[in-house]
Amino acid sequence: MTDAQTVINLEVTAAEEGLRLDAFLVLRCPDLTRNRIQTDLMDKLAKVDGRQRPKSFKLKAGQQVEFRPSPEKELRAVAQDLPLDVVYRDQDILILNKPAGMVVHPSIGHPDGTVVNGLLHLIKGLEAGGDPLRPGIVHRLDRDTTGLLAVALNHRAHAHLAEQLRDRRMGREYLAISWGSWKNDSGILEGDIGRHPQQRQKMAVVAAQGRAARTHYEVLEDLRFVQLCRIKLETGRTHQIRVHFAHNHHPVLGDPTYGDDARAKGVHSLDRTLADQAVKLAGRQMLHARGLVLEHPVSGETLEFAAPVPEDMQQVLDLLTGQPER
Repeated sequence: MTDAQTVINLEVTAAEEGLRLDAFLVLRCPDLTRNRIQTDLMDKLAKVDGRQRPKSFKLKAGQQVEFRPSPEKELRAVAQDLPLDVVYRDQDILILNKPAGMVVHPSIGHPDGTVVNGLLHLIKGLEAGGDPLRPGIVHRLDRDTTGLLAVALNHRAHAHLAEQLRDRRMGREYLAISWGSWKNDSGILEGDIGRHPQQRQKMAVVAAQGRAARTHYEVLEDLRFVQLCRIKLETGRTHQIRVHFAHNHHPVLGDPTYGDDARAKGVHSLDRTLADQAVKLAGRQMLHARGLVLEHPVSGETLEFAAPVPEDMQQVLDLLTGQPER
């Protein structure tokens, strides 16, 4: 944690010449969020060679950057009356169908409006797991990934569900619309996943430096320039599906971080307008956690849950499947 007296002094290397001041600080200060750095730059908490510079200032090799990051704000998870789509609930577990745009738990960039804030309003005294910012949370979904999320309502359930994840006994199935045509209609994607070596806000396949990750995929439908895929996770790394798909040159449609929606420009001329429409209609990564299979932490019963394809993703599929073959 930093405080108001912390001063970070950095020298711009030859490899970093030409970087904007904000991009430089994001790269060199991986423990600070991009939003926090941007706010601090607006508050004039950085200097280049002793002078205040805008965040867009292009740096030169050898320049000295002095950065005084603002004090970290203490995060607290507070109850909020938020709409939550509860698929199942008993005394021990709760299954949610998370919408796009909702973060799972509070963070510096998203201090409220999260699944956890809604859970604290719905379930008084929720403390499962011991983390005050993540009570009941066993696994996560990215903000703009929709679908099923398992929540533990007591410590025993939390420990049991966490063990199922570690032992790979919890089944998680996703649907994704990905660019291009896979060479094989099914397969296993492997590659250690860790922090991107340059862009620290992203994940990447980093051989021998990340954590082992395995993703099973199967093509369900060929939609010409994109394909609908079913995915099953063997491991659960941050952004795993999105990273593995992008690394294998089939990024998820609409993914703002790992995607390549500029591919629409390279689509066959007869389909280019359709591709542009699909990109515009998507608006987020077309990734949905459709299925969840787990063992009830008390009864031992195998429970299976399914979440329908969300409306925005269905609209994209309707657009693509409603076109006549050319």
